Amino acid sequence: MTTARKRPSGLTLRLLALGGLAVILGGCYQKEIAQVEYPTDYRQRHPIVVREGTQTVEVMIGSNRGGLTASQRADVFSFAQAWRQEAGSGIIIDTPRGGPTAHAASDSMREIRSMLAAAGVPSRAIYGRSYKPTRFSLASIKLSYSRLVADAGPCGLWPQDIGPVLNSGYIENRPYWNLGCATQRNLAAMVDNPADLIQPRGETPPYAPRRSVVLERYRKGESPSGAYVGYDVGKISDVGK
Repeated sequence: MTTARKRPSGLTLRLLALGGLAVILGGCYQKEIAQVEYPTDYRQRHPIVVREGTQTVEVMIGSNRGGLTASQRADVFSFAQAWRQEAGSGIIIDTPRGGPTAHAASDSMREIRSMLAAAGVPSRAIYGRSYKPTRFSLASIKLSYSRLVADAGPCGLWPQDIGPVLNSGYIENRPYWNLGCATQRNLAAMVDNPADLIQPRGETPPYAPRRSVVLERYRKGESPSGAYVGYDVGKISDVGK
């Protein structure tokens, strides 16, 4: 008994043809390497960001001594002066609790509060809390407050190879990614008031007496900067003439 073989239908043949065409086209596809595009201006690659940071000073506490040393008093007084100029919050004081330094920490804490009050820090701006130091840690009183800080980076990132490669960045002689990052980071660290990077400071009123002197000299036809007295005024010797 023979069995009749079924011939493939037209739909099956079309599906097989499409599958074969997809395989052929897939073999011809070449995956391109993704190019990292970035701005050429270093200020856009590494912008200086102004954010909220923390200013902290630590006062180390010994187990057999109460009060502060001369250098610790200078640190606390400088901290209080800086708080009056740049703080964005009150002062938080973390005091060690328990252990062999508990009595010394209490004596030092009283001296710190008196110094802060003498520097003009109101008592309502001071918030105290305690912590339990670990067995092997050095106990210290930590003073901190929030302030504006400027930062840039991180530096040292190399998303592309700077050597001879076949990407557009090397051929077009573009600056590499990390160029300018250290300059931006150093500028952010050196700026006195980070708020100056956002907006200029307000102008103070002009000094009226000096303005009157300059205008009077200008009215008389004289030099507003003063009379020229010569380059050799104040000499102590004629050697070299």
